[in-house]
Amino acid sequence: MERTKWTERKFAFDFPEGWLANILERLRGTGIRMEEMTVGISNSQMEMRPGDKWSIKEHIGHLADLEELHIGRLDDFENGKEMLRPADMSNAKTNAANHNQKSREALLEDFRLKRAVLVLRFEKLDDKIQLMKSMHPRLQTFMRPVDVAFFAAEHDDHHLASMRKLLK
Repeated sequence: MERTKWTERKFAFDFPEGWLANILERLRGTGIRMEEMTVGISNSQMEMRPGDKWSIKEHIGHLADLEELHIGRLDDFENGKEMLRPADMSNAKTNAANHNQKSREALLEDFRLKRAVLVLRFEKLDDKIQLMKSMHPRLQTFMRPVDVAFFAAEHDDHHLASMRKLLK
């Protein structure tokens, strides 16, 4: 069965108040899961690009590249923005980054450092900000910070599944 493309996914953002801590556990675990998945994998296998698809290294780098977007969306909530900033759907940053030239360790460390900053930002949100809603520009639905955390966790899992497929 063919996997659903990320841009075709539909989401229901109906988490009860107080679920942010649960979802942050998923976000904290992404780096560990990527590390476990790639331990002992050769550089050539991690850099393999089947067709026009990203390599494992590029998936890892992409997730690190997007931390800036997630943090920016928290800034949007804190600044009372009605619309969350859009993602660059062309993935220009990832496509230009030459992630395949970096070591596995450097990519994982970059991701872990950026993810720690994101998780800390979520943890520092006060109750007022946690209840705010802003429009997601592509999905055209209102999201709260907990929904942004869930969206990021789902995006992580989407890329982890893509990496797993490359390992088979």
